[in-house]
Amino acid sequence: MKALLQRVTGASVSVAGKVVGRIGPGLVVFVGVAQGDTEKDAQFLAQKTANLRIFADKEGKFNLSALEVKGELLLVSQFTLLADTRKGRRPSFVEAAPPAQAEQLFEQFVEQAHATGLKVATGRFQQYMQVEIHNDGPATIMLDSRE
Repeated sequence: MKALLQRVTGASVSVAGKVVGRIGPGLVVFVGVAQGDTEKDAQFLAQKTANLRIFADKEGKFNLSALEVKGELLLVSQFTLLADTRKGRRPSFVEAAPPAQAEQLFEQFVEQAHATGLKVATGRFQQYMQVEIHNDGPATIMLDSRE
């Protein structure tokens, strides 16, 4: 399972022109589920996301987590994080989990994120979404439960 975290001052996600999720300062988290991922991967990444120290302290150093700054989370499923671009010009997505499995594990990730006590908003699984992000820094971090 992969998660791409972007620190933001605010963000929203829309489906068919309607905002379905919005956050203030915090993290936008794009989540990709791979074949073979389990609930342990979802739990690990949700905890890592909430506790990763990527917010600046008073000295400007990355010493604070989303939990410590009471950041908000916008979680968006994104199978394209599993793209394999080693051959040819068209990405292959054979490593991505089938939709039913991916949705179940994405929902596990969402549940684990809620359990941290942070405010959580989401996009819509398997929907075409427009994501508006106001990057802060920018600070963008890739997490992979297999590494």
